[in-house]
Amino acid sequence: MSYKEEASGGKESDSFLRLDKRIQKWIYRNEWTEFRDIQEKAIPLLLENTADVILASSTSSGKTEAAFFPILTNVLQDISSGAKPVVIYISPLTALINDQYFRITELCAILGISVHPWHGGVTARVKKDFIENPQGILLITPESLQGLFCNHGFEIVKMFSETRYIIIDEIHSFLGSERGRQLQSMMHILELRVKKQIQRVGLSATLGDMEMAISFLTGENPARECKIIVANEKKLNIKLLIKGIRENKDVHVFENTHTENGVSGEESPKDETFAGAHEITDYLFVKLRGSNNLVFPNTRSKVEYYTHLLSTDAEQAGVVNEFYAHHGNLSKEIREEAEQALKSSNPATVICTNTLELGIDIGDIASVSQIEPPPSVASLRQRTGRSGRRPGAPQVLRAFTIEEALNGNNHIFAQLRENTFQMCATVMLMLEGWCEPPRVNGMHLSTLVQQLLAVIAECGGILPNIAYNELCVSGPFKAVTDKDFNSLVLSLMRNEIVEQDRSGLLLLGQRGEHLVSHYTFYAAFASETEYRIITGTKTLGTIPLNGSIQTGDIIIFAGKSWRIQNIDDKARAIEVTFFGEGKPPVFTGSGFSLHTMIRGRMKALYASRQEMPFADSTVKEFLEEGRSTFERYGLKKRENFIVESGRGTVLFTWLGDTANQTLRLLFKSEEITAYTGGMGLTIPSKDREEVIALLKKLQKKDFPPLEKLLGKSQNLFVEKWDKTLPRRLLLKNYESLYLARDETREWLDAIAWGLD
Repeated sequence: MSYKEEASGGKESDSFLRLDKRIQKWIYRNEWTEFRDIQEKAIPLLLENTADVILASSTSSGKTEAAFFPILTNVLQDISSGAKPVVIYISPLTALINDQYFRITELCAILGISVHPWHGGVTARVKKDFIENPQGILLITPESLQGLFCNHGFEIVKMFSETRYIIIDEIHSFLGSERGRQLQSMMHILELRVKKQIQRVGLSATLGDMEMAISFLTGENPARECKIIVANEKKLNIKLLIKGIRENKDVHVFENTHTENGVSGEESPKDETFAGAHEITDYLFVKLRGSNNLVFPNTRSKVEYYTHLLSTDAEQAGVVNEFYAHHGNLSKEIREEAEQALKSSNPATVICTNTLELGIDIGDIASVSQIEPPPSVASLRQRTGRSGRRPGAPQVLRAFTIEEALNGNNHIFAQLRENTFQMCATVMLMLEGWCEPPRVNGMHLSTLVQQLLAVIAECGGILPNIAYNELCVSGPFKAVTDKDFNSLVLSLMRNEIVEQDRSGLLLLGQRGEHLVSHYTFYAAFASETEYRIITGTKTLGTIPLNGSIQTGDIIIFAGKSWRIQNIDDKARAIEVTFFGEGKPPVFTGSGFSLHTMIRGRMKALYASRQEMPFADSTVKEFLEEGRSTFERYGLKKRENFIVESGRGTVLFTWLGDTANQTLRLLFKSEEITAYTGGMGLTIPSKDREEVIALLKKLQKKDFPPLEKLLGKSQNLFVEKWDKTLPRRLLLKNYESLYLARDETREWLDAIAWGLD
């Protein structure tokens, strides 16, 4: 909709006319000819300032301006009446804060509105300016806002009493996470302190469930109204290719000969390599040189490896190296070098993890490459949307699926070409506009610990009943009963993290003072912890763990199966012995959980003859091979979901990873070892009839108590403050975050027809 609409006889855009004249002039001066759909819809609603608002539209669709133009108009009106309004803009990334600072500073300077970036790289002088004269726009992360609350608790009312708006950018990145619960808590506490409701505005390009987004933004407060604006966008213009890579040989991390205990004393480590990598980089080197691109290989180690191969190709070809690595373990300087390379006039390709998924400004991206299936549909959608930002330019996605050569000894999942079907299912769901809803039912008791300590630090002390009312009754931790809260407080007192004086006030204990005074306290989440995998005296490598494990479990590492003999949480070490050969397709510790919807779509693809017009000839061969295997094992029939394979039995559940993990624990509670991976569970050393008998037994029984289901499990300390929780609450917290009791029970009930 343009400012001068031909269809309406030259009538000017009402949204444009309602903005402050100075903003209108800035728009004219920057030669904008029209507002985008999200801007036309958002401006009138935000000018009313009567409800919380969610703006949902694609990446680079103008959401920032859609929010700031009307908000700045209202701020200018407040200033003209003598007020000193504050707008809090909250970002998940410091890099995004820097982008927004440069994006709005010119306009705000013209308007006479100050802009205050606040993060670790900002000088103390800049921060002091806001503390002494709080007004204008504060650009801040949740962690820095937490630091403000803890270190300037008695000045919170002075600083934020004139707050008019809280803008949350990339709101989807907060849903269902510790940071999200932390942010909800701080917004609620802020409103309690300033004794008023502050309008909240959420911005997002990817939302799987609008109702969940509303629940997050409003804190499930029935007194808050929330309105959603979804842009009417043109049909997705995307150029898409899924390219298949067939491995010609097995690739191992170690050269060794196997003995009864796993490896011989002759073992000599080799550099880790990834099968099919050279074929991929040979292709990308030709396709990507001379333009700006992003390549997502999913893991940090693969980022490094693919960057090394591409850089080596450039060196051998005698051309300028255009390839850069970008992931969270790299220094700020190295990451910024890669970002600046993309913004420069010279071509650059950055190989990255999810660090470049979110909307920081990296200039025009010609294409995105995804190597192996992405962690989620939402992630693929976000990544793909980084390309095609120039008017008329398509989004370009090249996706690579790698399958091992069939030799008669492959795992059934490899025969089914699982990676290919997962990639195709993920791409199809993205094209249909679906993405995963966040898991929002987590208790996040770890974050409750942090928020309790933060409130004590802010206030200098607080009565338990007041803390419970602020954080749980009216706050975001509504699932916590008073019994659970008291149990948590007693545990903190036993650990000398909090103490209680004679008047009943909760104070920081000796350990609590030390914890809160350190800058690492402000983050609700812990850095990813990796465990060393050890066999005998040899360290095989490290893996991040994202699920409970027990002694006797089977894990997959370096293309082999290993039985866990001992787990040392303190030393972050897992002792294993060799269990079996082969190359199972799923690697425990992947760091993400696949949704049931993707597995369901995969099953539908196996059972159909649906063609993939965006697949190359190798992918089409993989699809034929997978469907042939699917039919050969009779998996097309409803009753055939239990298949004997190798030294055990595979149970095809077609469930997501969370439900499969729950089912694995049910098996473990019956003293049956199983391991999750791919489209179901593998039960070693059990035949089909034994598995059927076990499933019938589980159907007739209620879920065991948590103490039995998780009692022997280790690695339950998955969130930052979990170690402070009493055992009962630790188990409840873990279940709320990582188990799917209802979905698993529904599956057990639904398969009754297949067990007779």
